[in-house]
Amino acid sequence: MTVRFARRPFALAVAAALLLGACSASTTRAPSSAASSAPSTAASAGGGVGPAGCPTSAPPPMAATDSATVTLSTAKGDIVINATGSLAPNATGNFVALAACGYYDGVVFHRLVPGFVIQGGDGQYGRVPNVDVSQVGLGGPGYTIPDDPVTTPYARGTVAMARTSQPNSAGSQFFIVLDDGAAPALSAYNTYAIMGQVTSGMDVVDAIAAMPNSGPPSNAALDPLPITKASVSRP
Repeated sequence: MTVRFARRPFALAVAAALLLGACSASTTRAPSSAASSAPSTAASAGGGVGPAGCPTSAPPPMAATDSATVTLSTAKGDIVINATGSLAPNATGNFVALAACGYYDGVVFHRLVPGFVIQGGDGQYGRVPNVDVSQVGLGGPGYTIPDDPVTTPYARGTVAMARTSQPNSAGSQFFIVLDDGAAPALSAYNTYAIMGQVTSGMDVVDAIAAMPNSGPPSNAALDPLPITKASVSRP
């Protein structure tokens, strides 16, 4: 199966710009193409598109003193993320709320760029068993959130929101950085709100990144792996 998403540029700097753009139509672009990362029109239009009980508008920001552990379970193992309110209160509050309500359950990692990022979170078009291969990467939760400033550097294991080139365009899509070498490209744009860090399971992230993809320009996962269950715990 091929998924249309952001294109993989010839250089990581271009890749970063493209990742963000891929979601513009309905989701966010983590480093990807503007056409594929920007929040989709559906995501921006308002109204929830996730499971019952999930947010239908931007959730409250996470307090700067608050943190949460988000575990993304997959068939290849668990990815454990420490989400910290002081890093990006709007993005982190949103990510944790979506994980807690089941929004990410069954949602695939639709874009794989080896050495750069893996990207997922499109619960509008990327939820099994009804993945829309012509639209995945363009969807979101039915709303967007305010931008947060980026105050720490990107590095291997960084978890950040994908967005378009437009202000306040992040929705539900997120990406995980695969390599420290991606940092300069991402920092050049410095617009992807950093929510936290993978504390366990980077071997799982690497295994997902190694799965077959379509190659440039979309780097779409050919057999997208879903998150079987997202869970949240707090200290």
